[in-house]
Amino acid sequence: MTGRKLSMEELNRDSVEEFKQKQKTPIVLVLDNVRSLNNVGSAFRTGDAFAVEKIYLCGITGTPPNKEINKTALGATESVDWDHASETPELLQKLKADGFKILAVEQVSNSVSLKAFQPEMGQKYALVFGNEVFGVEEAALALADTVLEIPQFGTKHSLNISVALGIVVWDLVSKLS
Repeated sequence: MTGRKLSMEELNRDSVEEFKQKQKTPIVLVLDNVRSLNNVGSAFRTGDAFAVEKIYLCGITGTPPNKEINKTALGATESVDWDHASETPELLQKLKADGFKILAVEQVSNSVSLKAFQPEMGQKYALVFGNEVFGVEEAALALADTVLEIPQFGTKHSLNISVALGIVVWDLVSKLS
């Protein structure tokens, strides 16, 4: 092994207040009718890790405070701004009007491979992740500027939302760095 594990002090993490004051990555996460509270908590944790601007919890998606969300969020519900929207399409129309490009993550006939997608510097993005069974709802897909698909090479044709969210956010953040 090379090196040693760093202590919490050595990691030099922001406090919640410092995090709230810092400049954010120009990304918001939109969870479209996500059923699993563990997936919601994971979205908060990933949102914190990459300093996203906000998380929108739409439709039936659970909201904090919630014991099951907290189990995976590990306190990120305190640092990451969030809001609830009853209808995903209405939220996406508002985000478009506010200058966001809508990127849905789904498998459709005209999807763009995540590997090929190149985000524009200075552009704000809303990443839409759908329900565990039904995916992103059709009305939300219709509002997407681009539908991204994560290349996969195995026998399964889907990834858990928390995994897909981590992959897509990391890819965009790394391309914008």
